Amino acid sequence: MAREAELTARAREILHSIVKCYIETGEPVASRTVARGRREPLSPATVRNLMVDLDEAGYLEQPHPSAGRVPTEKAFRLYAQALLAGRLPALPVERFHAQLSELDSPANRIERCCHLLTEFTHNVGIAAAIPTAAQTLDRVELLKLADRRILMIVITRDGTVRDRVVWMDEELSFDDLTSLCNYVNENFSGWVLAEARRELEARLRQESAAYDAILSRLLELYGKGLLDIDAAAEIHLEGASNLVALDPPLTRQRMRELLRALEEKKRILELLDRFLERPAGELGVQVGLGEAHPSMKALSLIGLHVLLPGGLLAKIAVLGPLRMNYERAMSAVLHMGNALQHLPC
Repeated sequence: MAREAELTARAREILHSIVKCYIETGEPVASRTVARGRREPLSPATVRNLMVDLDEAGYLEQPHPSAGRVPTEKAFRLYAQALLAGRLPALPVERFHAQLSELDSPANRIERCCHLLTEFTHNVGIAAAIPTAAQTLDRVELLKLADRRILMIVITRDGTVRDRVVWMDEELSFDDLTSLCNYVNENFSGWVLAEARRELEARLRQESAAYDAILSRLLELYGKGLLDIDAAAEIHLEGASNLVALDPPLTRQRMRELLRALEEKKRILELLDRFLERPAGELGVQVGLGEAHPSMKALSLIGLHVLLPGGLLAKIAVLGPLRMNYERAMSAVLHMGNALQHLPC
């Protein structure tokens, strides 16, 4: 029984019963408890022998000689895989749709997902709105500031707003900025950002651009990132205080390290990228995050990513203890992703 594939159907059933019981109670599970909870009769002695086998295979461990057994990370991983392969419970998706449809932009809906996931699962909700090259340009605005500075604002059709302050080599007048805005908006409004950049770059490479006042000034703005698609992601995290009650509890030092790690948005994005490499709309589950940070060894991550109709990429996830309610968390993330994807921009 050294490998997962060698587990019999009965052993898997017993193991899943132990995992579910431990999730509910947080207490070591005895063979008698498992035997009583079965529909089909099975003696405590038979269950005890199976639990010994599961212990030897690394799925269970015994905190004390006289105590029952608790699942290991390996057991939680097998349990989560079984849930992924089965049918997840239905949730009140109408509530998700109603709360998300109240908001007027995909970015705001993604932020609301973070709150809803935290509220619904009592774990840590994570949501990221990531600009992509697939977003459609609505318009650009250029605002004159002091000391040859220009505020460049790019607005896409899904309501995403990006801005950047740049310094120009020469002072530009209000009329200059109006002409530049008009040129970009009249020529590229409604274009996908990546295509707009390619076309604009092609026009700026032409020799005639050097003799065109608008294009020569536009060349400088382009070089400073106008229509740049490499905008920073907006990352939202809520419910970190729920991790204070981790079981088994972390030391004070480990808890400080964990909370500090969760404050780093770059680390959170790396966490989502690293452990949720699944096709769009497909749930990913990572049991045990010790590879990301030692303080995250006893945590699991459940999430997915979806490309929204307007081109914005959304990543949503639930971060919680190994002893989390996987069914509830997986259902919440899956239904939230579906709600996001099917709402109009």
